[in-house]
Amino acid sequence: MTFLKIDNLSVNYEMRRETVYAAKKININVEKGEILGLVGESGSGKSTVGNAIINLIDEPGKVSGGSIILDGTDIYENPENIFKLRGKKIGLIFQDPQTSLNPILTIGEQLIETIQTHLKLNAEESKNKAINLLKEVGIKDAETRFNNYPHQFSGGMRQRVVISLALCCEPELLIADEPTTALDVSIQSQILDLIKRLTKERNLAVILITHDMGVISETTSRVAVMKNGDLVEIGTTKEILTQPKEIYTRALISSVPPTNKKINRFKIIEKENKNEGQTNIKILNRWTKKEIIEQDLVKVKNLSKTFDDNFFTESSKNSVMAVDDVSFAIKEGESFGLVGESGSGKSTIAKMIVNLYSPSAGDIDFDNVCITKIKNNKEMMKFRKQIQMIFQDPYSSLNGRLKVKDIVSEPIKLHNPSISSKDLDNYIYDLLESVELTQKSAERYPHEFSGGQRQRISIARALATQPRLLVCDEPTSALDVSIQAQILNLLKDLQEQLNLTILFISHDLPVVRQMCDRIAVLKNGKLCEISKTELLFEKPSHDYTKELLKLMPKIESIYN
Repeated sequence: MTFLKIDNLSVNYEMRRETVYAAKKININVEKGEILGLVGESGSGKSTVGNAIINLIDEPGKVSGGSIILDGTDIYENPENIFKLRGKKIGLIFQDPQTSLNPILTIGEQLIETIQTHLKLNAEESKNKAINLLKEVGIKDAETRFNNYPHQFSGGMRQRVVISLALCCEPELLIADEPTTALDVSIQSQILDLIKRLTKERNLAVILITHDMGVISETTSRVAVMKNGDLVEIGTTKEILTQPKEIYTRALISSVPPTNKKINRFKIIEKENKNEGQTNIKILNRWTKKEIIEQDLVKVKNLSKTFDDNFFTESSKNSVMAVDDVSFAIKEGESFGLVGESGSGKSTIAKMIVNLYSPSAGDIDFDNVCITKIKNNKEMMKFRKQIQMIFQDPYSSLNGRLKVKDIVSEPIKLHNPSISSKDLDNYIYDLLESVELTQKSAERYPHEFSGGQRQRISIARALATQPRLLVCDEPTSALDVSIQAQILNLLKDLQEQLNLTILFISHDLPVVRQMCDRIAVLKNGKLCEISKTELLFEKPSHDYTKELLKLMPKIESIYN
């Protein structure tokens, strides 16, 4: 008997003016000991299917048809069924461990609460089980960490705690919804290895929901592809990744940056026939070889940054060396990559270059002027307009109370206060057009846009002052692969058209390979090596770089 059988599942959202079909007659089976990947773009319905299994569909959504049968029990036949199954027989790993853990309870208190809700264990037995679970998911010194709060753990460690919570009542089905999206390649590898090990040891049935095709390639045995609430195709991981039957699946995989070579342009999913819903793969070959001038635009010399915690505790003398004696140069017109794990110092360096942080030691030269020694604000403004930054999360970096035209116009008016209203409007429209947004977008608010469109607004705002250096701090990490491809193509186009110099920061090594001319590798605030991109990927010199490349999820590309 099939362990999990999803039969003709449909989920609808009854809105005031229309009905949104989030899932349409989905048929999926999952067996014990199997990891099934569920992939698709945002809005494809993959998380809806996961939520339907545990009956977490929010109003006005509802399961409008079909059935979900788990080990012979129809989840929706009786409302009491899901309460018996959720937590005890079905475990859930959420995408963001920070928001799925209670910040005012210790890790131990949260584990014990869940254990005692479903299992008949006393306090001592529950504590012992909780500590053993923390050990099982790889948390060292579990007896001590048991009494820590969520904020005292790193992102990877918090995700391990969430996994232990999902496993604490010994479920037979595990639903993992984007469990590694925000994690570095090394932490991601550890979490995926943990899920694979637990699947084998506990004979779990696992549904892994993700948009990361590299994760799918490394982890799953079968893959189901979804689009606009429909199940496009389902098959073994090898079949789906190397010989997809459907055009949409091929287009989705083509959007993924290849790990084994560098390409000039990303393939994107282009919907050309809206009436028939046809999907095509399209490459717009506007990009040409940019010009790199053999002149250093940015020089980072012996840069260091120390953070201490006396802000929180006056008596404390603890300090963290975030950046430790780092030196490198970026040539005019070059794309320069900074890679490394969380805590390696890459974002701290970026914030010092854009003058958000002051260095503890060392200097930063921009166009042969030492900007770290400038104390006059008026003088610094000249350089601020030449150095702009695109942040990781486009939603939190945009003011939700302002219209797009006000967001984009703010830096323009700051640096050019005498500009006329007519010229300002024309300039805003030109900027929006340059990032492929319409003039009508100017009158809308950030929440009215998708994630990819919001990132385009962020790029338009960064370009408003006509900068020479664009600092991109994880600009696509929160985006689907198809949207990511569009944004990266856009950045390549803009760099060629405007002769921009780009500092590109990311933990996504395949993306960095496609975007950068040279790459610097950081670890614990120290510079490990700097190399031309292809040389670094083909012949890395530092052991840490070799380890990062080894851990990078591989996907067999269908690029021709």
